[in-house]
Amino acid sequence: MSRTPAPSSRVVVIGAGIVGCSLADELTARGWTDVTVLEQGPLPAPGGSTSHAPGLVFQTGPSKTLTEFAAYTVQKFRSLDVDGLSCFNPVGGLEIATTEARWADLHRKAGLAASWGVRGELIGPQQCKRLWPMLDETTLHGGFHTPDDGLARAVLACRAQIARAEQRGARFLDRHTVTGIERADGRVTGVTTDRGTFPADHVVSAAGFWGPVIGAMAGVDVPLLPLAHQYATTAPLPELAGVNDPRTEASKPILRFQDRDLYFREHTDRIGIGSYAHRPMPVDPFTVAAFDDAPVMPSSLPFTAEDFAPSWQDSVGLLPALGASRVAEGFNGVFSFTPDGMPVLGESRELRGFWLAEAVWVTHSAGVAKAVAEWMTDGRPAIDIHECDLYRFEDAQRSPAYIADRGAQNFIEVYDVIHPLQPMEQPRPLRTSPFYPRQQELGAYFLEGGGWERPHWYEANAPLAEGLRLPERDAWSARYWSPVAAAEARATRERVALYDMTPLRRLEVTGPGALAFLQRMTSNNLAKKPGAVTYTLLLDETGGIRSDLTVARLAPDRFQVGANSGADLDWLLRHAPEDVQVRDITSGTCCIGVWGPLARALVQPLTRDDFSHQAFGYFRAKQTYLGHVPVTAMRLSYVGELGWELYTTADMGLRLWDTLWEAGQEHGVIAAGRSAFNSLRLEKGYRAWGHDMTTEHNPYEAGVGFAVRPAKGDFVGRAALDGRSEDTASRRLTCLTLDDPAAVVLGKEPVVVDGTPVGYVTSAAYGYTLGRGIAYAWLPATAAVPGTAVHIEYFGEKIPATVAQEPLFDPQMERIRR
Repeated sequence: MSRTPAPSSRVVVIGAGIVGCSLADELTARGWTDVTVLEQGPLPAPGGSTSHAPGLVFQTGPSKTLTEFAAYTVQKFRSLDVDGLSCFNPVGGLEIATTEARWADLHRKAGLAASWGVRGELIGPQQCKRLWPMLDETTLHGGFHTPDDGLARAVLACRAQIARAEQRGARFLDRHTVTGIERADGRVTGVTTDRGTFPADHVVSAAGFWGPVIGAMAGVDVPLLPLAHQYATTAPLPELAGVNDPRTEASKPILRFQDRDLYFREHTDRIGIGSYAHRPMPVDPFTVAAFDDAPVMPSSLPFTAEDFAPSWQDSVGLLPALGASRVAEGFNGVFSFTPDGMPVLGESRELRGFWLAEAVWVTHSAGVAKAVAEWMTDGRPAIDIHECDLYRFEDAQRSPAYIADRGAQNFIEVYDVIHPLQPMEQPRPLRTSPFYPRQQELGAYFLEGGGWERPHWYEANAPLAEGLRLPERDAWSARYWSPVAAAEARATRERVALYDMTPLRRLEVTGPGALAFLQRMTSNNLAKKPGAVTYTLLLDETGGIRSDLTVARLAPDRFQVGANSGADLDWLLRHAPEDVQVRDITSGTCCIGVWGPLARALVQPLTRDDFSHQAFGYFRAKQTYLGHVPVTAMRLSYVGELGWELYTTADMGLRLWDTLWEAGQEHGVIAAGRSAFNSLRLEKGYRAWGHDMTTEHNPYEAGVGFAVRPAKGDFVGRAALDGRSEDTASRRLTCLTLDDPAAVVLGKEPVVVDGTPVGYVTSAAYGYTLGRGIAYAWLPATAAVPGTAVHIEYFGEKIPATVAQEPLFDPQMERIRR
C-alpha cells in the first residue's frame, strides 16, 4: 500500500461467511470499528461454503504460509466458544498410507511439519487402528498423526466472532444483496445493495465462490473457479452407538485416505465421507440460485450418486463395517479453486480501497483474516504472503479458459503426491521464448513456471554426461532430474553455455523523476553514471525484503529493472509519481545468458565494441550490436563465471540465438538448462527471492546487507534498519554442505541440531563442481557458525551436514572478473 489508512476508515465487508466474520473480528480488535458486513442470505448460516463445510483443519503442507494460516485458525477457534461449546474440536488428524509411494510421502510430510513447527508423528498400522478401530489395518503401511489438528465448527465460529465484532461497533446486515460497487477517481466509495447504499473507504470481497460476481461489479478480475465437491453421510452405525457426545459429534481424528481421494469424520453415530475422486464439476457463480430459490442452500447442489459409487466401494474397503450400511444423505457442495490452489488476497491497484479475501477454505480462514486486517491497518501482513498476492498471476494466467483448466486440475490433484518441480500438464505450451524452436531441436526437457516453458536440460548434451561419476539418486530426487545437468554445469565451468533467461521479469522505468523514484524505493545507491548496473533490494516499511532487483541505468532518465514477480511491478506502480513511467517489457524482449571462461572469446568477434575487462567491467551495461542484432549487454553472472546477459527484442531473438550458436561452435558452446543453473548459483551463494528470503527477513539476516546503503539518504525501510547489522541478527540464512557426497535434499526439510528441529532448508541442489550436496537454510545465529554439525531430515532419514563458509566457489571472484 502507498500509505496506511486513517483509523476512521469506513469498511464494508461483502460476505458473512467464516472469512468475512473473522475479518470483522480482526479489524475491530485493531481499532477499526466502523465495519459493516453485508450478507445476501440469513445469518448465521447464509448458505455459502461456510454453511456446509465439514470443518477439517489440517495444518501441514508444502506452503509455510498456509500452515501459519491454519495454525492461527486452530489457535483462535480453540479460544472461542458459544453457549459453552468450543468452536474447535481438537480430535487430531490421521493420514494413512496404503501404498509405498504414499508412505514415503507421509515421511516427507512429517518433515514439513517439523520445519513449520507442527506436532506430528509417523505411526504403524496397529497404532492407526487404535485411533480408528474400524480401519482394516492389513491394508496399511502406516499413518501420520497430528494431534493438534481437528474440526472447526465454522458456523459457531461465525456466531462467536459476530458477537465480539458487534460489541466493538461492527454491524452485520443479512438479506442485503450487493448490486454494485461505487467508485470515483480510481477509488472505491461505497457498496450498493437492494436495500440501500453504504459509503465506504474500503470494501473487502469475502464472498467465497461469488467472488467473481463481486469482482465483475468492481471491474476487478477474481481468478477462481467454483467447483462442486461430494460429501455423504452414512446411516447410523452400531459401532458408534453411544460413543460420541452429540454436542461435540466426534472423538476420533479426521481420517484422510488420500490414495483414494477420500476423507472421513464422525457425526455422532454416523460417518461423513468427502470425495475428490469424482470428475470436476465446475459451477458458474453468476447462475447460482439465491438463498430463497435454492432447494437447500445456494452452496448445496443435488447429490449425484453415480459419481460417488466408486468412492463408496473404496470406503467399504478401508472401513469394512460400512459394508452393512449405506449412504443416507449427500450433497455436492460448492467451493473455490484457483489456478495454483492458493488464496487470492490484496488490494486492487486499479480500484484503490477494493480488497480481495477470496478462495479461502475454513482451514485457513482466521489466519487469512488476520493477515488481511494487518495489511489494511498496518500496511503489511506480519507474515510473508507472496504466494497469495493478487498480482502473482501473469496476464496469460488470468483468462477464463486458463482459470477453468487449472482450477479443475487443482481439484483433481488435491490429494495427489505432488513433486515440488512437477509442472502443470495443460495448457501447454502457453508462453515460449523466441528460442523455443531451437530448444526443441536440441531435445530440451521443459518444466513450467509462470506459464513459461523453461528448459531444465537438453538431451543433445547426453553424450557429455557419459562417464561422469555421479551419486545414485532415490526415486523422488531423480524425478525431473537428469545426469545431463551435471554435464551442462561442467561445460559452463570449463567452456561456455547459453542460458535462456527470458522468463525473468523485466521492467522499464523512465521519466525525469526516474532516478529519484528508484532511489527512494530501493536500498542501494543508484546515483551512478549511465552504464552502471546495481544489485539492490525492495524493502517494506519494516525492513523486510519484498524483492531483489538488478537495476541498469541505460540513460539519465531510463532504467531497466530485473525483477521477480508481478507484485514488484504492482509495488512500483502504486508508488510511482506522475513524472515516472513504469512498464513491463518482458513479453516484448528476450535474454540469453552467455557464461563460461570462453564467453569473451565467443562474443568479442561479433561486435566492434571492446568487451575486455578493462573496457567492459563487471556490473556494467552497454548497448551495442552482435552481428546484425541490437542488444543491451549487461556484464552479470548468476553462475559464477565470466559472461553477459544479452537482451534484445522478441522479434530478433531467434537471430541472436543463431548468431551466438554459430560463433560458439569453435568454442564447444552448449545450451544449458535451469537444473545446472540452480546448482551453479548455489555454489556461488546467490539467493533466490521467494525461496531463500521474503518479507519475513531483513537484509542482514539474509546475507545481502551489502546491498543496503543508508548513507545515500532516505528510502523505504531505511528507518526500520537503524541499529541492525549482521552482528545483531538472531537468525541467518546459512550455507550447509552435506557430509556424504552421495546425499541429496530438495528443500523445505527440517534442520536438526542436538536432536531438535531449529530451522528449515530453503534451496538445495547437488554441487557438481564441489562433488557434494548444498543446502541453504534458516538457522539460529548460534548454529550458523562455520564448522557446526547439523542434520537435515530427508524422508525420515537424518543426513549429516556441516555449516560452511560461503561462497563455496571462487570466493575471491576471480573467475567473474577476468
